[in-house]
Amino acid sequence: MGTRLHHRSEEQCDPENEKADMGGTVTPLTQAHPAQPDAPDGGWGWVVLVATILVLALTLAFPSCMGIFYTDLQIEFSASNSETSWVPSIMTAVLHAGGPLCSVLVEHFGCRATVMMGGVLSGSGMVASSFTHSILELYFTAGVITGLGFCFSFQPAVTILGHYFVRRRAFANAMSSTGTALGLCVLPFLGHYLHTKLGWRGSFLVLGAVLLNCCVCGAVMRPLEKRKKAKEKNNGPKPLAEQGFKKQMWAMWRSLVSSFHRHMAFDLFCSNQRFCVYTLGITWMMLGFVVPLVFLVPYATDNGMEQSQAALLLSILGFINIFVRPPAGLLFGLAWFKGRHVYVFSIALLLNGLSNSICCIAPTFSVLVVYVLMYGLSMSVVGSLMFTVLMDIVEMSRFPSALGLLAIMESITLLIGPPLAGSLVDSTGLYTYVFLACSITVVLSALFLMVSFYILDRRDAARKDASATEVSAVTPEAFTVCKKPATETECITTV
Repeated sequence: MGTRLHHRSEEQCDPENEKADMGGTVTPLTQAHPAQPDAPDGGWGWVVLVATILVLALTLAFPSCMGIFYTDLQIEFSASNSETSWVPSIMTAVLHAGGPLCSVLVEHFGCRATVMMGGVLSGSGMVASSFTHSILELYFTAGVITGLGFCFSFQPAVTILGHYFVRRRAFANAMSSTGTALGLCVLPFLGHYLHTKLGWRGSFLVLGAVLLNCCVCGAVMRPLEKRKKAKEKNNGPKPLAEQGFKKQMWAMWRSLVSSFHRHMAFDLFCSNQRFCVYTLGITWMMLGFVVPLVFLVPYATDNGMEQSQAALLLSILGFINIFVRPPAGLLFGLAWFKGRHVYVFSIALLLNGLSNSICCIAPTFSVLVVYVLMYGLSMSVVGSLMFTVLMDIVEMSRFPSALGLLAIMESITLLIGPPLAGSLVDSTGLYTYVFLACSITVVLSALFLMVSFYILDRRDAARKDASATEVSAVTPEAFTVCKKPATETECITTV
């Protein structure tokens, strides 16, 4: 299973790869020489693993740390909670929704160039954000440009890790997932320090320079093997410039449809009920899963807590993820958990939703520390198993396209979740209703996944029992075994 995913990721990360569905042909020479060598499972791969960890720390954890500047943005632009919460919301949504576009770039330019392109985009977006004069400009610079840069950096970084690790892939993926936790530990402290020294504009300027380090990380993500692209001979198809306008448009349309089909998986909605249920459950979950991370710091500071203590809460959350995610990834990789991943995932999601109600008890530091501990533990298990469950329910050849479709759908709820929570704060004046609403939303999504997969498992088990009963009820037919001795043919009839 892992090997097939490995080959698929290598095809995506090599811009010089000949695609059969794009009109390429497979020659005997191509068959004789493998497209890529086996992954070394070490060596330079450890450098790539460290670079991937740093990229995830700078990208996936960044939107959650925007809460440090939440109050300043409200005051600067005279914006409501709903208007201000659109900034991290757009950033997170674009980070996920840009997946198919990122896949196309990886296909044409490779992982290394795409990661570096993402570093330039995210850094430029944050630098431009420090010069904005309206909240709408901030939506575009910090939300769209920076979010797209994050997408272009983190997805190829995770993909190229499959080039270097096959045997140790579970360990490598578990270690790379600590990058998000590392960012949650460091970025709140860095953001708070910059905020006290430079204000939010100066902080955005410095953070933009920090994000440019994604380019350095991308530079070390060299491909395993450079291959020369085969040149088309005179017998090949004519260049588009020599064809008519209609043929050019038709060729472009076929290329677009082919690329869209490769990177999306709409047909799985009809052919795979488990994928349909899981996609709906994750989309539902994302409506309230990340909202507490956005509103935790504003909730704490609004009730008199010092901003340094509020930033410490996010750092505690990051430390928990650092120490829990790698063992969780290795533990749930054991054979006993095969077929049970979705139930462990649902239970962790249920506990995560229930933990949000702890914030409604009191806005004190001790209560919020208990909340962060429970939220962080359950979040670690959810993060470790989210993609594992998807691998269990779809074929590995369809995993990249299924992941692209899942990212598109969850980006919708990631986009509207924080603004809806901000509107709730504006209308009620209390943050506790936000955490209560998140608790209800996540708990219901967990119950939906648990019950739906239980029904599907019972149905599949009943079908297997029925088919086994039919096979055992079949009357044995008489069959003849013939053997040919040296002198004559002897036939033995057996019932």
